[in-house]
Amino acid sequence: MGLMLSPGDDDVTSPDVSWSYTGFDMFREWLARAEGFTLAEMNGFGGDRTWSSVSTTLAPLLDHPDDEGSLTLAQCAAILPRLEAITDQRHEDGDPVHERRVDDVRQLVAVVKYCLAKEVELIFC
Repeated sequence: MGLMLSPGDDDVTSPDVSWSYTGFDMFREWLARAEGFTLAEMNGFGGDRTWSSVSTTLAPLLDHPDDEGSLTLAQCAAILPRLEAITDQRHEDGDPVHERRVDDVRQLVAVVKYCLAKEVELIFC
């Protein structure tokens, strides 16, 4: 059992990205580190730091229930530039974990772009 992020268009040919729940947790932890903070210190993840104290456009993605709800078109538009910037950054070559996370980001970028083009929400299921 896992989690899938997909466009809310009911088209089975639409792009999607999926993880196990553990994999998605690891992905979000990696994104949080890329944004300069630790997810475990955040409210809702075991810590008491509020999300308003963090300056990242990725907050709607990072602070979202795992398997329900959606991101709006405005939230998708807000997270897209930062996700694209993460894929463009130079990092250690050959690190398989890093390569996997960047590939995850690229897949998510494709889904978010599709959502924006079709004007549909990004669904967590």
